[in-house]
Amino acid sequence: MEIAILVYPGFTALDAVGPYEVLCRLPGSTTAFVASAPGPVTTDTGVLTLVAERGLDEMRSPDVVVVPGGPGEVAVRAGGAALDWLREVHPTTTWTASVCTGSLILGAAGLLRGRRATTHWLAIDQLRALGAEPVDERVVVEDEHRLVTAAGVSAGIDMALTLAARIAGDQVAQAIQLGIEYDPQPPFDSGSPHRAPADVVALLRARSRFLAEV
Repeated sequence: MEIAILVYPGFTALDAVGPYEVLCRLPGSTTAFVASAPGPVTTDTGVLTLVAERGLDEMRSPDVVVVPGGPGEVAVRAGGAALDWLREVHPTTTWTASVCTGSLILGAAGLLRGRRATTHWLAIDQLRALGAEPVDERVVVEDEHRLVTAAGVSAGIDMALTLAARIAGDQVAQAIQLGIEYDPQPPFDSGSPHRAPADVVALLRARSRFLAEV
């Protein structure tokens, strides 16, 4: 099984690395970071750089595709090689998945028309303009259409565990979860705009880099 994680300048690191830490542990799988061309790709902070081992033209039939989000998605969904590649490979993938605003890239590629999907809560309204049906859930699975979308950033780990269970069964997925000790116990109950204090939600809205996109 070939798993391709798309990276591009300005992607959010955990959107890609969270799913990687889960999916690379699937038995019989190989996981690669792919980009328009092989080489270093810098994340949205401008500090962390990952290396894409393969170019898009080297991976024409991946079994699983994961598309992370981040401020750089604006340029990606404006058009170009990544959208063309997604349109080409999706018909033969077992699963096509996204994390955070990566679903906006899937939408721009035309893969979410009439489909239920989610994204980061600050960008959820943009899904409808891209033909999707926005859903306020952490992970949304469209089994019939082989699509899985995750909410913001950390939700990518939940998405990847969901995929792992679909691919290899619940026991394997649970073993992976235990192996990475994914047992969230955050110090604050402010991971959702529905539970976070109103002043915290307002603070994030005021400072968020997503505001340029929303």
